[in-house]
Amino acid sequence: MATRCVPEASPLNADLSSVTGVRQTLAVVLPVRFTAPADWPAGPLPFELGSRRTDATTRRTYFTPAAARVLYGTPERPCRWHRFMDVQHGPLHLRGIELLRTATARHPDHGLAVLHFDVEGPHLLETLRAIGHRSPAAPDPLDGPLSPGALLAGIAEPRGAAAPFAIARPYTIAFLTPGAQHTPALRQDGRLPETADQWLWYLASRSTEADFPTPLEQWPDRTENALRISADWSALVLRHGAAFLGHRADPGENDFYGFAQLHGRTVYLDALLLGSIQRDHIDELTDDLAGVFDGPKLARRMSTLERHIATFRSTYWRQHLTAHGPANELLLGFQTQYRLAERFGEILAEAADYARLVQTQESQQIAGALGVLTVLGLPVGTALSILQVLGAKGVVAVLVALAAALATTALALTTRYGRLVLSSLRGRGPDGGR
Repeated sequence: MATRCVPEASPLNADLSSVTGVRQTLAVVLPVRFTAPADWPAGPLPFELGSRRTDATTRRTYFTPAAARVLYGTPERPCRWHRFMDVQHGPLHLRGIELLRTATARHPDHGLAVLHFDVEGPHLLETLRAIGHRSPAAPDPLDGPLSPGALLAGIAEPRGAAAPFAIARPYTIAFLTPGAQHTPALRQDGRLPETADQWLWYLASRSTEADFPTPLEQWPDRTENALRISADWSALVLRHGAAFLGHRADPGENDFYGFAQLHGRTVYLDALLLGSIQRDHIDELTDDLAGVFDGPKLARRMSTLERHIATFRSTYWRQHLTAHGPANELLLGFQTQYRLAERFGEILAEAADYARLVQTQESQQIAGALGVLTVLGLPVGTALSILQVLGAKGVVAVLVALAAALATTALALTTRYGRLVLSSLRGRGPDGGR
């Protein structure tokens, strides 16, 4: 019986859906909620290549101390845990899971789960499309044996789908190295063909040309932010996914691509995880700013908000992770997709404006209080001084003097100055609330 062969991609056929790469891996980042303390081994998943073991100790040497504390915690207070797995379901082979606690002021139980897969056969792009719920696409592979709810039972659960798409849906990171027959991805005479960036965009966007038909003149704009890590491979970071693609034929074992694959699963993944943490914190700060005038006690709410901004700025807001360039560029690429730098700048400017408003109101209230003391104290002091000069004594004289002083005060409060003092003392905000 004849065997039906699926045609591999060629210079005239840039269809990635029929390609089986030499190395095909996939990391799926899921937003989760911790339901119990994690009892897994502490630290990130320690992948190995030869004598190199990428545990927390090794990875700390790659990042700055501040970034390492966010990604791995400390030996006394870890924030990351892992478990090796061996679950096969269709073309996906689950190798392990990581959990990273990403607590915020509003949500101390939030975290991220990372599922590490090997992908077999020409199914990498279709798996990505299914995870992204493209139509038409195969059923979501994160069901059945690979359901995050089942894999994380007793420790964490996926967050509800009510959150915005970019937060509620998984973020995917694909890695593919080509064989000698995959000429659309290979450098030719040192130059990279246009189809290589098209493959890179398909993997990062979890889509095909049928999903997003793109005019040829728009392709340079779609891939202008591609990162050339070296002549051998490139990366592209988009809003809902990232991808790494080789540009030299991968001979298999004992090749540089083993090291590239290791980096893609470890430190480069960690750079994107830090970007996800920054995005969630900035989203929360934006919500806090939007509700700053809701309800009473504006000064107290602004004080709390300023403390949260300072904590985020000192702990999480990093644009420089390491002395090694690619991780920095990947983080900057993620921040660019979500405009994180611009949004945080807007938060700082808006918070500064609101803080000045609070200071103005407090100054007005203090001035109003001093004005009331003046309006009340001056007539009373004057009346008592007159009594002393006249030599009047007795309770009746004091009461008459006080009554005259209060009448004078009431009359003074009906003047323009008096009304201004009372208005300043009330300290009404822009919405008329106290």
